[in-house]
Amino acid sequence: MLPPRALSFQHRAEVDQLRTAVDGGGTAVLSQVLTGTGGVGKTQLAADYARTAWDSGSVDVLVWISASSRSAITNGYAQAGVEVLGADPTDTEKATREFLAWLEPKTGTKPCRWLVVLDDLADPADLRGLWPPASPRGRTLVTTRRRDAALTGAGRRLVHVGLFMPWEAAAYLTEVLAAHDHTEPAEQINALAADLGHLPLALAQAAAYLVDAELACADYRELFADRMRKLADLLPESSSLPDDQAVTVAATWSLSIERADQLRPAGLARPMIQLAAMLDPNGIPATVLTSQPALAHVTERRTSNGTDSTHQAAPVSAEDAVRALRALHRLSLIDHSPPTPHQAVRVHQLIQRATRDALTPDQHDRVALTAADALSAAWPDVERDTGLARTLRANVTALTHTAEDALYLRSAPHRVLFRAGRSLGQAGQVTDAIAHFDRLTEATRHRLGPDHTHALGARNMLARWRGEAGDAAGAVAAFEELLVDQERSLGPDHIDTLMTRRALAGWRGEAGDAAGAAAAFEELLADPAWLLGPDSPDTLAVRDELARWRGEAGDAAGAAAARKNLLADRVRVLGPDHPDTLSTRHELARWRGMAGAAAAFEELLPDQERVMGPDHPDTLTARHELARWQGMAGEAAGAAAALEELLPDQERVLDPDHFHTLVTRYNLANMRGVAGDVAGAAAAFEELLPDQERVMGPDHPNTLNARGCLANSRGMAGDAAGAAAALEELLPDQERVMGADHPDTLNTEFNLAWWRGAAGDTAALEELLADRARALGPDHLHTLIAHVGLAHWRGDAQDATGPAAALKELLAPDPARLSGPDLPDNLNARNKLARLRSDAAAWKKQLVDQVRVLGPGHPRALVARHELAELRGKAGDAAGAVAAFQELLADRTRVLGPDHPDTLLTRYEIAGWRATAGDAAGAVAAFQELLAAEVRVLGPDHPDTLMTRYEIAGWRGEAGDGAGALAAFRELLIDQMRVLGPDHPKTLSTRRALTEWQMQQSLMDQPIDEQDR
Repeated sequence: MLPPRALSFQHRAEVDQLRTAVDGGGTAVLSQVLTGTGGVGKTQLAADYARTAWDSGSVDVLVWISASSRSAITNGYAQAGVEVLGADPTDTEKATREFLAWLEPKTGTKPCRWLVVLDDLADPADLRGLWPPASPRGRTLVTTRRRDAALTGAGRRLVHVGLFMPWEAAAYLTEVLAAHDHTEPAEQINALAADLGHLPLALAQAAAYLVDAELACADYRELFADRMRKLADLLPESSSLPDDQAVTVAATWSLSIERADQLRPAGLARPMIQLAAMLDPNGIPATVLTSQPALAHVTERRTSNGTDSTHQAAPVSAEDAVRALRALHRLSLIDHSPPTPHQAVRVHQLIQRATRDALTPDQHDRVALTAADALSAAWPDVERDTGLARTLRANVTALTHTAEDALYLRSAPHRVLFRAGRSLGQAGQVTDAIAHFDRLTEATRHRLGPDHTHALGARNMLARWRGEAGDAAGAVAAFEELLVDQERSLGPDHIDTLMTRRALAGWRGEAGDAAGAAAAFEELLADPAWLLGPDSPDTLAVRDELARWRGEAGDAAGAAAARKNLLADRVRVLGPDHPDTLSTRHELARWRGMAGAAAAFEELLPDQERVMGPDHPDTLTARHELARWQGMAGEAAGAAAALEELLPDQERVLDPDHFHTLVTRYNLANMRGVAGDVAGAAAAFEELLPDQERVMGPDHPNTLNARGCLANSRGMAGDAAGAAAALEELLPDQERVMGADHPDTLNTEFNLAWWRGAAGDTAALEELLADRARALGPDHLHTLIAHVGLAHWRGDAQDATGPAAALKELLAPDPARLSGPDLPDNLNARNKLARLRSDAAAWKKQLVDQVRVLGPGHPRALVARHELAELRGKAGDAAGAVAAFQELLADRTRVLGPDHPDTLLTRYEIAGWRATAGDAAGAVAAFQELLAAEVRVLGPDHPDTLMTRYEIAGWRGEAGDGAGALAAFRELLIDQMRVLGPDHPKTLSTRRALTEWQMQQSLMDQPIDEQDR
C-alpha cells in the first residue's frame, strides 16, 4: 500500500533529480536508490514520486513493497504476480519468478509501463537476484539507509537525501502548526528547527508533541535543552505519532546500530558511535577516534552480538577502528570522510542524543571521560596545525556541554579543559580564553573548593590571559591576590606558589615596572626554596626573564651579556636546536640594535625553519621580526614586501584572527606609511581596526594604538581636521584604560594638539604646553616636546632653541650610555636635535656618522643630507643648495622611489632654492612638474599639493606674470577655504598674497605720470 502523503509535505530538490533522470530517457538511470539516514524523509519522497507518476498516467502498474527483509521482498513480488498475472498464491517463489519475468521487455507484446518501489531496504544482499530488470518501459526506485557499493552499478544511480534546508524546515513547522491553529514567532520556529538539526521526522514529531501538550516553542526548547531529559520523553507516544509513523525518532536508529555492529569487524560499531556521541557533531578528527584511549574503550566495550567472534579478546587496532567507522557510514549513522582528517566524522546531533540516552549513568560518565582522554591524546604539544586545534577546541566545547559533570569525577577538572583554554589564548583569541578560564575558575571553585590546587591553577590561567588581553595592571592585581591564597593554602615553598611569583614578576614588568620586575626575578632565583637547580629549564627561563627586564629597565649592556651567558648554558644543557635555545637567540637579537638585529634574525631564521619547520609559529615570528627590524633600520619598502609575503602564511597556518596575524597587519600598515604610501597605510589601518576590536576587544592596547595610527595616517594624507577628531575620541578611552600618564596616552594628547595645530588651531598646543609645564615641570621630556611642537606651528625657530638644547641634555646621554653612540636609535635622536638647533656643524658630523654606521643610502643618512643642503641655502649659498638637493634627489629616487613623500619634498626644495638663486621661471616650471606628481600621488586637496600651488602662484608673479599670479591665487584661495577653512594660517597667507598682487596689478594698470604723482 502506498503510504499516505505527510501533512504539509515539502517539495524537495531530490524529487526533481529523480524526475529529471527519467525524463532524460534511456535505461542507464531508470533504477535509482534514495539513500540517507533514518528520518530524512526517503519514504515520503518515494511516495510522492510514485503518486505523481500514477496520477499523471505515466505508469500502468505500480508496485510498492516494504523491503525490510528478503522474505518481505519475495512476498511483495509474489503478491504482485497474483494480482497482475493471476499467479498461484500458494507458491511464493514461482509467483516471484513469474512477476520478474513479466517485467522483462518483450517484442511483439503490448508494452506495459511499470514502477516498482522497494522501500526501506535493510540489506543489499536481500536483493541479490531480485532486482527488477532494466527496461525502457519500467522504473525501479529503492529507499535505504545503506550506501554500500553493491547498491550502485548495473545502470543504478545513488541519490543522497539530506536534511531539510533551514527555510524548508521553517516552512514545514510553520505549516504544520498553522494546520492546528498554532502560531509561533519566526525566530522561535527557526531556533527549534536548528535545535532538531532540520531532521524531517524529528520536526514532525516535535510539532505533534507541541500541539498535543499545548506548549509554546520556547517552552519546548527549554525542555529540549535539559540534558537530563531523554529524547523519548519529548516526543509523542507511539499511538500518537503523526502521518502513520511507526516509531519515534528516538528509536529510529537502534536497528541501524545493531546492523552496523554485525558488520566486520563485528561488535565495534556500537562502542565507536557511543564515543562519537560525546563529541562535536560537526566534525571529529580521525586521530581522536583512533587514539590509544579510544582503542582501549572499543576493545573493552566490544559487543558480543556480532558474528565474527574469532578475535574477541584481541586489542582493537587503529585499522579496526577505521573499519568500524566505515560500517557506521554504510548504515548512514555517520558521515566518514577520510580526505578531511580534521573533520573525518560527522554525526547528526539527534543520533548522538539517542545514543547517549541508551547508556546507563555510569556508562555515560565512563564514555565521556574516555572522550576527554582521547582528545588529550590527540592534541599535539605544539599546535602547528591551527585547523586541527580549532576542531579539537570545538570538540571540547561539545563534550563539556553534554557531560560536564563527568569531567570532574577524578577529583580534579580533566586536563583537556585547561588545554582547550590555553589553545584559545595561543590562537590569539584572548577574549575567549579569558571567558573560558573564568567559567573554569567558577566551576572548580564550586565543585572542588576555593583552595583546591586546580581551582588556584584556573585562577592563574585567568590572570595570565587577562594580561595577554592588554590588562597588565589587572593581571598584576589578580596574581597578587592569588599569591596570598597560595602561600596560605599551599605554603610559600610550593612549586605553584613559586611559579605565581614568577608570573607576577613578569606582569609587573609588562605593567611598566621594569626595575621592579628585574628585582623580583633576582629575589626568586636567590630564594632557598628555588631548589630546581641551575640547569633546570624553569631556572633558565627565570634567567631569561631577568635578562629581559634588566634591559627594559635601562641596562641594555647587562641584558645582552646575561643573554649571551644564558645562550651558552642553554646550548650546553638543551642543545643548539632546542626551542628554548632558539628563543634565547631570538631575544638576544632584539638587543643588538637595528642593523645588528636584522643580521641576527637572518642567521636565526634558517635554523628555525630546519628545526621547527617553515610553518611553525616561532618560525613565522622570526620572519616577522626580521622584517620589522629591517624596516626600523630604514628598509621600509623591503620590510613591507616581506610582511606582505608573511601575512598569507600566517593566515593559513595560525588563523586570520590570530594575535600574531593581526600584529603583522598592523606593522605592514605602518611600514607602508613609512615607505611613503600614506593613503595605503590609512586604508590598511581602517580594515584592521574592526578585526582588532572583534578579536582583542575595543580596550586592548593594540586596538587603541591602531586607532591612533589610523588617525595619524589620515593627518599625513592631508586630513588634519579628521585626524584631530579621531584622536579626540581616542584620548578619553586611553585615559580610562591605560591612565592619563601612560606614554601612549601622552603621545595621543600631543598628536591631538599637533593636528589641531596643522588645522590652524595652535591654542591646543599652547594649552597642552601650559598643562605639562604645570604638571610635569618645564624640563620634562613631554613638556619639551610640546614646546617644540608649538614653536613649529608658530613658525618660530628662535622659540624652539631653548627646548631643543634641553632635549639634547635629556635625550642624548641616556641612549649613548645604554647602548653606545652608534646605535641607530641614538643617531635618530641626534638627527632630531640637530634639526631643532639648526646646527650645520652638528649635521656634518651627524652625516659622517650616519654614512659610517648605516651606509650612504640609508633613509636617515638621506635626512642628514637634506638638512645639510637646507642649511647651506639658509647660509646664503642658494646655488650650492640646489646642487646638493639635486644629488640627493637622484639617491632618494633610487632608494625610496619617485613617489615617496621625501622624494617629492626634495623636488620641492630644488624648485624653491632655484627661485631663491634668481631663476624664477625655472622654479615655476619645476613646481608645475612637481604639482602634477603631487596631484597623482597625494591628491588635489592634500596640504602639500596646495602649498605647491601657492609657490607656483607667487613665483609666477616674480617671473613677471602678475596677472597669472593673481588668477592662481584666486583659484587657490577657493580651494583652501573649502579644504582648510577660512581661518587656517595658510588660507590667511593666501589672502594676504592675493591682496598684495591685486595692489601691484592696480598700480601697473595706472599711467606713468599718475604713478609719479
